[in-house]
Amino acid sequence: MSLKEQFGVTDEQIRKAATLLRGGQLVAFPTETVYGLGANALDANAVQRIFKAKGRPHTSPLIVHVSSIEMARELASDWPERAEILAEKFWPGPLTLVVRKKVSIPTIVTAGLPTVGLRMPAHPVALALLREAGVPVAAPSANRFTQLSPTTAEHVRQGLGDRITYVLDGGPCHVGIESTVLSLAEEPPVILRPGGVSRSEIEQLIGPVAVSAAATEGQRPHASPGLHPQHYSPKTPLVLANAGAVPERGNGVYLQIRHEPNHDAIIVKMPSDPREYATRLYATLHDLDARGYDWIAVETPGDTAEWEGVLDRLRRASAR
Repeated sequence: MSLKEQFGVTDEQIRKAATLLRGGQLVAFPTETVYGLGANALDANAVQRIFKAKGRPHTSPLIVHVSSIEMARELASDWPERAEILAEKFWPGPLTLVVRKKVSIPTIVTAGLPTVGLRMPAHPVALALLREAGVPVAAPSANRFTQLSPTTAEHVRQGLGDRITYVLDGGPCHVGIESTVLSLAEEPPVILRPGGVSRSEIEQLIGPVAVSAAATEGQRPHASPGLHPQHYSPKTPLVLANAGAVPERGNGVYLQIRHEPNHDAIIVKMPSDPREYATRLYATLHDLDARGYDWIAVETPGDTAEWEGVLDRLRRASAR
């Protein structure tokens, strides 16, 4: 089935977007996780436009998207055996591998760090764009810094407006939260940001990994994207509600998994499966954020490896 039949994206649109990327412009495009704001990763001036459009600090590194494992190897000064094992299993897919970088990657991409996060996205439109462009593409989420990540092209347009050159609309994203970021540049490997691939899935292949997704403040470079204390946040105050304990005052809405709210609230039922929940989370928050509630209360999900990515996003979204 063609991209036109599946996603409404034509070959002409792919060629246009690829030409813009090679020419140093910004292009928003769909991945299976969220929409990315892309620039040629080998062009420092183009990458600078990402930071300006998002209002993103230069201490937060960018993930570089590749079209193949071979392209990833070309960008890495060290490609360990575990990188090959994980890429063979999870690429294309929502896993970013942090490895030692080659000097061809500008320092602006990596916040001056000697490592780079590499990922091969699973969305057919993203892969077609990367192959047509023929260059690695640096791409954080296509939203204003710390705000809700976009899972549709309309979210991108609402958030960034005319700050970007082109939006490639490939429909809604099906994973719904950002990729897992795993550093292979240290021993043992460390999950820097939980996400679309769970810790248990990784450990089945390479053995035990550490988890270090603590908030990072100050002016020093961050080891991974998404480590600011407040991140992924709607404009409406978001609160975590243990066992249905919602705020007592104001007009609010409650994202429920199991427990009933202990005070009046409009209820939105959410899936009990962590993958289905992740798929719906950002789209639900975008919708509710536009309705003028005083607060959004979210039932705290299970504290297990499968929920780590969702729980990380909710904790950061609720930080004020």
